[in-house]
Amino acid sequence: MAEPTTQVADRMDPESERWLERLGPEAVDRDVALAELRELLLRAARFEVRRRCATMAHIRGSDQEDLAQQSAADAMIAILAKLEDFRGDSKFTTWAYKFALYEAAARIRKLAWQTREVPLEAEAWPQVPDPGPAPHGEVEMNDLLAAIREEIENSLTARQREVLVALALNEVPIDVLAERFGTTRGALYKTLHDARRRLRAALVSRGLMTDEGEKEHR
Repeated sequence: MAEPTTQVADRMDPESERWLERLGPEAVDRDVALAELRELLLRAARFEVRRRCATMAHIRGSDQEDLAQQSAADAMIAILAKLEDFRGDSKFTTWAYKFALYEAAARIRKLAWQTREVPLEAEAWPQVPDPGPAPHGEVEMNDLLAAIREEIENSLTARQREVLVALALNEVPIDVLAERFGTTRGALYKTLHDARRRLRAALVSRGLMTDEGEKEHR
């Protein structure tokens, strides 16, 4: 197992190696390194919070600072738990910066949806337009959309239907949905994958799609 570690170290920049050394549990100046890392994460979180709150006038001043502080703290926990995953493909500071950006973005998304109802029901699905007199290609597309809606209703489980409608049709952020359902992002991704696979199989069986997922042309 020593050889892969050597290969990683060979391509890691000296600054990143130093960060890893200083953040190690036995490092003499670990507390100083942690304080420096927190400042880096806080700068990143403040930047992302300000950027995303530019169109959210109700989140101001101290509220933005609280969001940034919480995001930086969460990012710090995540980074320390994943230090062994860092392989030097980018600078350590760049890698760490992304954790803060993600945590801040996730908190803002959750806040934006805090007072909104997550649309899960069939009434929230887009309406298929009345085909009426239309070119042949448009009629075919309307038929396909109608079939998709029918199979979403009939071929998916209730949970698969809720997840597909919320994530794919209504663009609910996955971390928001995970919090509402009391589950994880990974579990929702699996449910979404299973729903799409079942929906595709239903459309293939009706001759509306090929096994490769493309619409049949007659």
